[in-house]
Amino acid sequence: MSIDLSQFIPTFLEESFEGLELMESSLLNLDAGDTETINAIFRAAHSIKGGAGTFGFTEISDFTHVVETLLDEMRSGQRNIEQDGINLLLQAVDCIRMLLEAARDGEPCEDDKIDSVQQQLQKMLSGEAVSESADETTAEPTEIEDEDETSDSGWNITFVPRDYLLQTGNEPVLMFAALEDLGELKVSALLDELPGFDALEPENLYLRWQMELVSDCSEADVREVFEWIEDDCDLEVTPLTAESTDTRVEDVEEPPALSQPATDVSVKDEKAETTKAADTKPAAGKNKPVKAVAGGGEGASIRVSIDKVDALINRVGELVITQSMLSQVGLEIEELEVVEQSIVERLKSGMGQLERNTRDLQEDVMRVRMLPISFVFNRFPRMVHDVSSKLGKKVELKLSGEQTELDKTVMEKLGDPLVHLVRNSLDHGLEPPEERAAAGKDETGTVSLNAYHQGGYIVIEIIDDGRGLNTERILAKAIENGLVSEDQQLTDSEIHELIFQPGFSTAAEVSDLSGRGVGMDVVRRNIESLGGHVSVQSEPGHGSTFSVSLPLTLAILDGQLVRSGTETYIVPLVSIIESMQISAGSMNALAGEERLLHFRDEYIPLLQLKQLFNLPGETHPLENSLMIVLETGGQKFGLVVDELMAQQQVVIKGLETNYKRVPGLSGATILGDGSVALILDIAGLTKLGFDRRTLAEAQERTAQAELEQEGAA
Repeated sequence: MSIDLSQFIPTFLEESFEGLELMESSLLNLDAGDTETINAIFRAAHSIKGGAGTFGFTEISDFTHVVETLLDEMRSGQRNIEQDGINLLLQAVDCIRMLLEAARDGEPCEDDKIDSVQQQLQKMLSGEAVSESADETTAEPTEIEDEDETSDSGWNITFVPRDYLLQTGNEPVLMFAALEDLGELKVSALLDELPGFDALEPENLYLRWQMELVSDCSEADVREVFEWIEDDCDLEVTPLTAESTDTRVEDVEEPPALSQPATDVSVKDEKAETTKAADTKPAAGKNKPVKAVAGGGEGASIRVSIDKVDALINRVGELVITQSMLSQVGLEIEELEVVEQSIVERLKSGMGQLERNTRDLQEDVMRVRMLPISFVFNRFPRMVHDVSSKLGKKVELKLSGEQTELDKTVMEKLGDPLVHLVRNSLDHGLEPPEERAAAGKDETGTVSLNAYHQGGYIVIEIIDDGRGLNTERILAKAIENGLVSEDQQLTDSEIHELIFQPGFSTAAEVSDLSGRGVGMDVVRRNIESLGGHVSVQSEPGHGSTFSVSLPLTLAILDGQLVRSGTETYIVPLVSIIESMQISAGSMNALAGEERLLHFRDEYIPLLQLKQLFNLPGETHPLENSLMIVLETGGQKFGLVVDELMAQQQVVIKGLETNYKRVPGLSGATILGDGSVALILDIAGLTKLGFDRRTLAEAQERTAQAELEQEGAA
């Protein structure tokens, strides 16, 4: 029976991407003499190499073999662990990732960096070998060591796998094929553990093997074949030269460690099956795209904790019980001419229980999609290492709250904004070592990433202890770009908000890290598209804190229902500051029909929902109307509505799937009475209802009022 190996390729690629993440994080924390870490890195590289060779990805296996050789010298003590070697290995991790992504997509990888890094690895191997041998006074110890682990005749191998080995996807026949590549192999299958037919479990492995390998290979070469399953078997390897003639495999009638007769197995017959299976492999790992692989891009699968699955199953069980109870009550009601009060009470109780279980089930299902934010944070140690080295800065990265969970769909879109913010802290925030020393600071700057839950949202803070935002420089640049006028009075927080304006940058020179003015406005726009917001606090000389607040999921929203005309809309609660009734005399007229409202010592523009969407019905005077004060992008405004209704949690349905994108709306939902309510996009409303002059006028009026208050004081 041939084995279709292609079905295991997605699992191999997923595990390989995880192995690369382990290699990268371990290399960044690798210290001299840390044998445990270097062994973990070696095992990850060896697994990738072995799997790539099994599935026909020869480019990956060849490249990883060179990496593995360098790691082997490090773990054996033949080579010192130095920063140059670590940096080169980090580049090699990047190359392996590119090769894996090409294998996943079924495309050739023609990046020149791969050949360059491979050449550097080979030069380091050859160069270091020469220098180390020159330092040695004699080569005899090395020759003795090689002689000890190499057999002139070959090896006796006793291979006793665990009974669950086949269930892990490992095939002994492939290991035998690998051994045959080392020399002449003879295999005997041992049947002493084979149970009777009635006790036979079809998924279990009951065979053991005694093998004789005639080869001049080393013991390490033999054990390398079984390294993938070293925890799933018992393996004994002894030199043939140490065995007496009557214990050689071809003369064995009863193996010394096992009592049952052995049955000869022809490896060539097994190889025929292996060859047939190999025909299903993609040629050199290039021609067959592999779908649904996580780790190298947006995956179609996620790993779920068994606790979450158990909770989900238990919740469904409770729901089934409640449904059965309500069905019984319904049958009793049908049999009665007059409904008894006790049955009505039971029905109400059952409906309440059904509501609770349904809500809990909804939350449990959403938890299945939740992943720890460490999946995003794990990319930053490497990025901080590379960027700080390029900038010549000393940086310590601190991570906290890595186990804080976030919806997978939000997480996939969060990576790029966080990368912009961290790079901004490294480039603009932290000072060079000499500048920090002159300011009395530690030469090593600190960047901290912290995540925590707050209500139904997740807050991510990017904190640095650098120089802070230069308000004078930001204001001067804003005036130069025409964003504000020279006579306009702004608070520090308002000046800080200017860095999020499109095209704004204070960098003196354009580099690959900064200076093009396409960073912070993109960050705000991407975060607001997820229903969140970003803010900044800064203290000159002490650093800055960027705070990103996001909903835990894009599938469920806590909202306030409002009515305008005959239509019902939903306003996200995260954007609401408060709701109030507009008092007479608190409004100031602007050009046209626009108005400013004096709200808590500041002026905010007003927007009427009915006019914005051209809804039918009478337009009432603004005095004594209901208004919701909203905030987006650091800017407050008032939204005039006809009625405030209930608050409730709603399931978001995208408009683009069934219709098209509509400015000012982020989606829709179905209410309990079956009607459809549209969900407002608060950031989109500001763009739809106001121009920049209106917002600037509100800020100017606020600044003027503050000056008048200061003068009066």
